[in-house]
This record gives sequence, structure tokens and C-alpha cells, in this order.
Amino acid sequence: MSSNAKHLRSIDAGHYKNTAGCATETIPIPDVVKIAMSQHIGAPCKPLVAKGDKVKVGQLIGDTDAFVSAPIHSSVSGTVTGIETQRNAMGGQDTLVVIETDKLQEPDPDLKVPEVEDLKGFVAAVRKSGLVGLGGASFPTHIKYNPKNIDDVHTLIVNAAECEPFITSDHRTMLEDAQDIIDGMKLIMKYINLDVGYIGIERNKPDAIALLDKMFAEQGLTNMHTFTLQDRYPKGAERVLVYEITGQHMAAGVLPADLGVILSNVTSVAFVGKYFRTGMPLVEKRMTVDGDAIANPKNIKAPIGTMIRDIVAFCGGYKSEPKKILMGGPMMGRAIPSDAMPIVKNNNAILAFSKEQAWIPEETACINCGRCHMACPFKLLPTAFADAYLAKDAQKLSDLKVMQCMECGSCSFVCPAHRPLAFMNKLGKGLVKEAGIK
Repeated sequence: MSSNAKHLRSIDAGHYKNTAGCATETIPIPDVVKIAMSQHIGAPCKPLVAKGDKVKVGQLIGDTDAFVSAPIHSSVSGTVTGIETQRNAMGGQDTLVVIETDKLQEPDPDLKVPEVEDLKGFVAAVRKSGLVGLGGASFPTHIKYNPKNIDDVHTLIVNAAECEPFITSDHRTMLEDAQDIIDGMKLIMKYINLDVGYIGIERNKPDAIALLDKMFAEQGLTNMHTFTLQDRYPKGAERVLVYEITGQHMAAGVLPADLGVILSNVTSVAFVGKYFRTGMPLVEKRMTVDGDAIANPKNIKAPIGTMIRDIVAFCGGYKSEPKKILMGGPMMGRAIPSDAMPIVKNNNAILAFSKEQAWIPEETACINCGRCHMACPFKLLPTAFADAYLAKDAQKLSDLKVMQCMECGSCSFVCPAHRPLAFMNKLGKGLVKEAGIK
């Protein structure tokens, strides 16, 4: 199915899908994993294990009673050797459960395939699985699958756009785990009582579109469709994708459910299908490892909590000194201080760039060319935001609708003066929040 709707503004950020043809490789079990207790938006979990405890794969090792949260499970079997803290990519402090692995990967004997009869049971099972948004947002999925206005929600949108440069892990999910995606869609649509499901896929992934169309037809799934998107950035952004498929504008603060939509990342949906087949909670992650500093770029699967340096070693190490390492893509990913950090649930890529590729030109004066405005999907005014932020004028920032910015980075990407506009937009939003302006 192709889109005939009008498109929101977008940019050509380059694709660099170097690993699109690389089948996923599973790394050997590392000697040590460090599993963070903050792997989702909301309240961090509290460790449920202590030094000296033996753990199995899938065993619950962290949880909290907070509503916005998701439990944490051991990705390996072995022995807990300590509880430590470490600064994360967001600048905060994470509590880490350190486990020395025994390489046996013995599953927790208490694991079982969920038995579900209704929406309440389905939501409870999804929470028990530890699932969060795997496209990068890390919002606890059980909350998303239980909207307050459930009678008004009729459409499932599976986000498979993967518009960030370099990243191909979702593409590989579609090619390698297509039946899990379909099974996940069936479950979500059954228990939330949805009428139709769409998988939004960029047109530069024709193999995935063809495979899913074929499987939908073979299985008689007339209420499931692929939806071909432009291969431009940021087509995978939540608000952009909802508009592209439904034609509905989604302002900041509005949830997809408010517009009758459940929107979920394709890897999250595939996990739902797999979890209800195996009973194994979220303990591993597929990700792309790329960048000009990586010797052998790959798509890999690794236990959650694997150290980034171990993943890089599996990819042949560094062929040049990395000047910048990102968790995620180059547009919205987070730079990290070193590779001595563990991966978390929502990691979809590790990118390592040399000095040449990571180089950022020196900022110059704005020439009022308007390219940032023309690149913004929502026709915002990034240069005006920057001026208001530098003047510390929170009211003007609010009046200019800075809170509508989704921080996609398109404005910074196209700016000929190399101004950090997206970053100033983020700081401006913080200024408005601090001022308490509604």
C-alpha cells in the first residue's frame, strides 16, 4: 500500500545503510554483564538481588511499584558480584547489577508462556515481560497498550521506518523475524480490539515490504497492510508517521491513542509475538554496529548489559581511534564518554566515528536563509527560538510554540552556519518548563 497523502516536510540526511545485507550475528556470552536498573522512561527499578546471589536467564532482578516503569530481568546465568553506580548517556546516575556469567545460559525454571484471556491479562503479561519502546523512546509498553479511551482506538501502526542514517536493525527484524511481527500484530489487535493494522516502511526497504505483503496474503490477513513511506528523515518520528498514514495532525502533548491509534515500534511488536510463544522476557537486543572507526560493521544480538567494548571487539575492534561513540543514530542518538558502558533495552545501534567523520565545522553567524524553517516538519522557527533562548525569554519561546519541537535535529543538519539549533530548542523547552508556563 502506498501513500497518496500530502507529506510533512522532511530532509535527505543520507542513508549509509551499510549493514542492510548483513544477517544478524549472535555474540558469544561475555564474561561479565552490567544490567542497568534505569532502562525506561519513569521510575528506576530497585535491585532484587544482592552480591553472591545465583541468577538464571529471564529471572526478575529489578522492579518497582511505580506506575510508569517496567521490570528488569537477568540476560545471563551466573553470579551477582556487586551492585555499582555509573553515569549514563543522559548524564544521570544508573544503578547496575554486575553479573559474572557461567556461560551456561540456564533459563529461570519459573518462566512460562503467558496464558491470557482478556485485555487486563494481556497488559499484565506485557508488563511482566519488561517490554519498553525499542525504537529509542523506552516508554513502558504496557501503558501504551492500555489506553484510557480504548473504545475510540481502532488502528495499529507499526513503526518500521528506521529513517536514521546507518541503522538497519529493524530492517533485519523484518527480514528475519517476520512471523513474530505478524503474531505480535495479531495479539495486539485482538486484545485491544483494533480493526486494521499498518506497517509503515520506507521505500528503500523493498525486500521487507515484499516479504510482509506476501505473508499477509498467504495467511489471509486482509486487515493488515504495509504502508510505503518516503525514504526521508524523519519519517519514523511518531507525530510524522501518524500524519503520513492517517492524515491526522498530532500536536505536542497529544497521544496517538487520542487520535484513535496504537503506535508501536516494529521490534517491540516482534518481541510481543516471540514472548507469547516462548515466555522469555526481554533479555537480548539486536543492534547495528557501524561507523568508520569500526573494523567490521555488523548487525548483532547481545545480552542486555553487555559492555559496548565487548560488542566492538566482536566486530573486529576499532580500525581507527574513535573520536565519538553514539548509542543510537547520528540525528537523535546520545554521545557517550567511553565504551566502558553496558547496552540497555532501547539500544538499536552503536556507532563509532573517527575524527574525520565526527568533525563538526565551526559555527558562524546566521545568514537568515530560512533553511531551518523549511526543513522543520511542523514549520517552526528555530532561529527565533535560538534568539529567545539566548535572551532567556521563556514567554516568547512559549508563544513561538517551542514545545512543539520534537528535537529531530533537521534544523541543525541543514544549517549552513552550523548552529546547534536543535540543542538550543531543547534548552528553550527546558526554560519554558522551569518558568511553569502552560
